[in-house]
Amino acid sequence: MLEIPKVLNREQLDGVAKMLAGATFVDGKMSAGSRASSVKNNQELDPKHAGIDELNEIVIGNLFRHPVFQSAVLPSRVSAPFFARYTAGMAYGDHIDDPIMGVGNRYRCDVAITVFLSDPDSYDGGELEVRTPLGTQSIKLAAGNAFAYPASSLHRVSEVSRGERLVAVAWAQSLVRDGAKRELLYELDVARQSLMRVTPKAEVTEKVDAVYANLVRMWAEP
Repeated sequence: MLEIPKVLNREQLDGVAKMLAGATFVDGKMSAGSRASSVKNNQELDPKHAGIDELNEIVIGNLFRHPVFQSAVLPSRVSAPFFARYTAGMAYGDHIDDPIMGVGNRYRCDVAITVFLSDPDSYDGGELEVRTPLGTQSIKLAAGNAFAYPASSLHRVSEVSRGERLVAVAWAQSLVRDGAKRELLYELDVARQSLMRVTPKAEVTEKVDAVYANLVRMWAEP
């Protein structure tokens, strides 16, 4: 699980907010599976919204180009986002995301991503709560930041008691299916990039770079 900082800057956030301000939102249950629909109480941007392609490009384009996202997720496919709105009294109960999503060219959901679009002091409640073996982690990030976590995790969104929570939610299929391997690769890549900045021509840098490349080669799936 990892915070991805500054996916969107303030100008981009203001542009997204302006485009969403007059948009039509529909019942979020329409996009949920049979289990999730029983615990889902939110609204989502109408998929027929005229500006949805531009919104998708702003959010997913910036996310996909983000170096932390690339390093940690190793994405092979990233879905178009759902733009979700929670107002007072809305919540999303415990659920696990569908393992396979999409229509036609379907994809495996390895990693779930929430991009926060509302300033955290503009609403109360609305924390993303992810169950882990070490307990529940509660996440409420600054607008423009994203949080990535295993799609297999049991998670929920706590009830909003004041204001409006806006997020963009997406899923990624990784080149490396196993989450433990992805975590090792990410930590190794952080060390590799540090060495490349400080001692780019050192023998140890070349060795770490080679090990990283060959582990990706060994573990990646088409």
